[in-house]
Amino acid sequence: MSSTLDDLPQLRCLKRPLGPVTADAQAAPWPELSAIALRETATGEPPKQATWFKTAWNDQELRVLFWIEDTHIVAAMTERDSLLYLEDVVELFLDPVGDLETYFEFEVNALNTVLDLVLRREETEYHKNFQWQCEGLRTAAQRHPNGWCAEISIPFASLGANPQGARWRANFYRIDHPEQAPLELSAWSPTRQRNFHLPERFGVLEFTE
Repeated sequence: MSSTLDDLPQLRCLKRPLGPVTADAQAAPWPELSAIALRETATGEPPKQATWFKTAWNDQELRVLFWIEDTHIVAAMTERDSLLYLEDVVELFLDPVGDLETYFEFEVNALNTVLDLVLRREETEYHKNFQWQCEGLRTAAQRHPNGWCAEISIPFASLGANPQGARWRANFYRIDHPEQAPLELSAWSPTRQRNFHLPERFGVLEFTE
């Protein structure tokens, strides 16, 4: 499968003053920013349960807010670096260099449990390094009447990256385990398969003022 940047989504990540990490969709700067909906990753169709996200940045960090509709929240893991993808979770994959050789993965569940790792290409496969931890990573999660929200703060220094004028490759995901229904996988840039680990399908995140 091949992709060009022309057939991938692109998002302008705006620079904004950022407050505490609270997972509150009504806190600044979130109400003024556009929400981006996830789509079912294999078909590109709207998922049965909606998810949207927003992004912002300042000189120190990238901030992402997820809003998740969820009538049946599956979340029991509380230990860092647990296999959160076995439950309900939102995920963020980032490739600051953009060469698709290395990318960072972040996951948060409804209990604010975190999984962070780095993946590096070795010949035809990616090696997962679960020992890596994002220094200074901050997250929050909270329930709302229709589901839950998660907020992620990623220091640029922890990725060895400078965002000023940069265009990163990235994707945003959700894994949902509905009650008595098949697993649902959603993505910002649909991968056209039931598999998130397809870096060639990452969209473009552009840091702008």
